[in-house]
Amino acid sequence: MDTAFTSDRILFPGNTHLLPQLSVPSLVFVDPLIGNNPAQRQAVNSIVRQPPGSPPFVVFGPPGTGKTVTIIEAIRQIVARDPKARILACAPSNSAADLIGLRLTELGAEKVFRFYAPSRFKSQVPDELLAFTHMRDDQHFSVPPMPILKKFRVVITTCVSASVVQGVGIPRGHYSHIFIDEAGQATEPESMISIKTIADNDTNIILSGDPKQLGPIIRSGIAREFELDTSYLEQLMGGDIYQVHKNSSTVVKLTKNFRSHRAILKFPNDHFYGGELEECGTPQVINAYIGSSLLPTPKFPIIFHSMSGKDDREASSPSFFNIHEAIQVQAYVEALPDNDIGVIAPYHAQVLRIRRTLQAKADGVKVGSVEEFQGQERKVIIISTVRSSREFVEYDLRHTLGFVANPRRFNVAVTRSKALLVVVGDPEVLSLDPLWCEFLNYVHTNGGWKGAPPSWDTSAPVDGAGGYDAQVRELAIADMNDFTQRMEELTLAG
Repeated sequence: MDTAFTSDRILFPGNTHLLPQLSVPSLVFVDPLIGNNPAQRQAVNSIVRQPPGSPPFVVFGPPGTGKTVTIIEAIRQIVARDPKARILACAPSNSAADLIGLRLTELGAEKVFRFYAPSRFKSQVPDELLAFTHMRDDQHFSVPPMPILKKFRVVITTCVSASVVQGVGIPRGHYSHIFIDEAGQATEPESMISIKTIADNDTNIILSGDPKQLGPIIRSGIAREFELDTSYLEQLMGGDIYQVHKNSSTVVKLTKNFRSHRAILKFPNDHFYGGELEECGTPQVINAYIGSSLLPTPKFPIIFHSMSGKDDREASSPSFFNIHEAIQVQAYVEALPDNDIGVIAPYHAQVLRIRRTLQAKADGVKVGSVEEFQGQERKVIIISTVRSSREFVEYDLRHTLGFVANPRRFNVAVTRSKALLVVVGDPEVLSLDPLWCEFLNYVHTNGGWKGAPPSWDTSAPVDGAGGYDAQVRELAIADMNDFTQRMEELTLAG
């Protein structure tokens, strides 16, 4: 990889890198709703007015606040205002990159190109985006010749595939802007693929994401010790010029939540966002289940369904399922009048079980992992937590699986819902984690509990000192260090 690009303004931005904003005419917003939202308006204005060579700009977007909509507006404003501008838009997953593409189709196929790796199947690509791709005669996705690629105003790709533009000969600095959406999910090396291969000292970098939601998936204990589970976005947010209250020229925090009912929003808002998020959802959507006969308390649209099932797995599989919970999820889906339902489970085996259970009964229901749901929303979200065995919780923590003691995964799961949130699980296992215990207390106190009552006093304060995850992760790191030491001893002995 070409390592000529080592600008401090990208890796270690500080006050000395701040530049005066450009003076440009007032913006006429493509999306009029953004014009009515001060934070989104500020973010778009700041991005458009950045002079070349500015420090990276961050759109800090908690759940449901419209961060992707904001960067789409910024991209459209840049394209409309500067005929020389060229934009490389990246995201850590194909689904997130597709979302960018789908929202830019109005620019036309002559301006927008969506690159897919040759290994991607045509059936995996949204029909609306096929016209924005390039395929070889053998029907595999490819990249067009360099002269054609250079003409596109916006090229969209995953972070990992972003190096393809350099590989076909696009010169460094060709792209005036590099956008990385859902940047909190990308490892720092993934984010650097586009920056290190194609940016120059004038290229502006814009990141959007939320360090409180899913971070990079790093299973190696050694890699975590070296902080590879800390994203580039999170690294930047620790810097002085990225303190939200200080500098709107480098970071804007979006605080209007357009997704969830206030009861669904309250717990994650208080625990992750300092109570700053405002409920701004459409009343007829977010109040759709108020008064429903499904609710234990008519005005509280959260249900915790307490049950003690059995978490199991096939002999050769490391992934767990809980058939009792799958049956209960099916019962809820069949009782709901909506088809705008998402079912979240932390294990692939449970996802497959629930899909089979719902087959031919509720084909429109999406069933997937938390990672598949980041950036998405449904009117109803049902969460199957699976775990009913305490001893398997430590297994999860050692392999970065499950919901227990994983605050970011918890945060994403409970913030996907607009109008109704249903959680099915074993409270005795979930309550091992102080965060889950507080959530269960919140639901019980507000009358959203179904099934066997909790065995503890839900009005008592929860002791979160140290955190259950910290204790078990320390054991996992100790195990890894012991294993490494044994391997070194064996090598030396040999």
